[in-house]
Amino acid sequence: MTTRFKQTILFGFFVLFGLIGWYTYSYFFDTATPHITVSGIEMDAYYAGDLQCSVATSKRGRMSVLLDGQPLLHDFSISAHGNHPFTIPTRAIVNGQHMLRVEFVDATYGKNRTAIDRLFYVDNQPLKAALMRSDIDMQVFQGRTLHVQFQVNKDIREAKAHTLSQVYDCFAESKNSSMYECFIPIACEETPNEYLLSIDVTDNVGNKVTLDTKFQIVLYPFKKQALNVSKEKVQESKALGRSIAEREQVMQELAANSVPEKLWRGTFCTPVDVDRVSCEFGAIRTTQEKGRYMHKALDLLSAPKSVVWATQSGVVACKERFEDTGNTVIIDHGRGLLSLFCHLEDYADIKVGQKIALGNPLGTLGKTGYATGYHLHWEMRMNNVAIDPMQWTKSTF
Repeated sequence: MTTRFKQTILFGFFVLFGLIGWYTYSYFFDTATPHITVSGIEMDAYYAGDLQCSVATSKRGRMSVLLDGQPLLHDFSISAHGNHPFTIPTRAIVNGQHMLRVEFVDATYGKNRTAIDRLFYVDNQPLKAALMRSDIDMQVFQGRTLHVQFQVNKDIREAKAHTLSQVYDCFAESKNSSMYECFIPIACEETPNEYLLSIDVTDNVGNKVTLDTKFQIVLYPFKKQALNVSKEKVQESKALGRSIAEREQVMQELAANSVPEKLWRGTFCTPVDVDRVSCEFGAIRTTQEKGRYMHKALDLLSAPKSVVWATQSGVVACKERFEDTGNTVIIDHGRGLLSLFCHLEDYADIKVGQKIALGNPLGTLGKTGYATGYHLHWEMRMNNVAIDPMQWTKSTF
C-alpha cells in the first residue's frame, strides 16, 4: 500500500468522522428557528380556480398545511433545499375569506418549529354589472355634471369610465355598497353632440366586464352680463392678494392631490340664505379688467356679513386671499370635487387640513377682491373643470 493511498484513506476517515460529528452536533444542539418560504399565495390577495403553491425550506423536517384549521397536507416529510408543491382547490370552498397555515418541524432532537399564515380570499363568482339610468337621464347641458350609476354583483377592484378623451374613476356610493357612480364634468365649452361612454369594470381576480352607452351634451343658452369694476378697486385688490395665475396653480395642485375617497353624502345645500342670484353660472361677462370671459360660478346675494357655511362635508384645502376672489376658502370634498367660497368679509375659526361638516361656518359674506358689492361667489370644480353648483343641490341629481 503506497503512502499516497494511505493518506487518501486517512483523509477520508477524517472527513467521515467530521461529518458524523457535525450531524451529531446539529441534531442535538441546533436551536435555530427553521426558515421556510411559501410561494404562489400572498397575504390579502384574491384567487380563483385551483391555486398552485409551494413550500421551500433550508432544513429537513415534516410539514403540515392547514386550510381554515383543517389539514390539507398532514405531517408530510420534506427534504432540505427542495421546492415542495401543493394545490388549494378553491372551487371546492366557499367564496370569501380563508386562512392558510403552513407548519414546519425540523428533524433535530429539539424539533424546532415555525409557521407562516396567509389570509386570502376566494372569488369564483362570475362578474356582472348593469347601468342604472335610462337614455333620458343620459342628457346633460354644457357646464353641468353627468352622473353615471351602475350596479355590480360583488366586490370589485376598480372601474374606469372612458369618454371625452379622458379616464374617470368610478367608486362605491357608500361603504360596502354594490352601487357605483362616476361624475363626469362637462366643460362649458364642450361641443354639443352625442358621445360614447365606456365603463371597464374589473373584479379582484382580474375578470372584466365592459358597459357601453351613449350620452348627449345639450347646448345651453348662457346669458350675457356687463360689469364695471373701478381701477382703484382692482389696484387695491392686486396689492392685497395673490395673483389670478397663482390661484389657478393652487387649484391645479388641489385637484391633483384631492382626497382619494368620497367625503360627502347626499345632496349639497346652498352656502347662504339666498335672496337672489345676481349672476347665473356660465354668464358671458365683459369687464374692463378681464375683457370678455365666462363667469363659471354663481353670485349669490344675501344680507351683508351674514354667515357662509359649508355646503357639504370635506376638508379645508385652502384659506387664502387672491386679487380677484378676495378672501377665499376652498373645501375638498374628495374624489376631485372642490368648492370655492369667495369675497368673504372675514374667516370663521378654521384651519387648512381641518375636517368640515355640512353647515359648519366658513366666514361671512363680504366684498373683498373684485367684488362691486356684498355677495358670495360660489364655485365648484370636478377634476378642475368648473361645473354648475346648483345642480348638486337637486335631489334628482
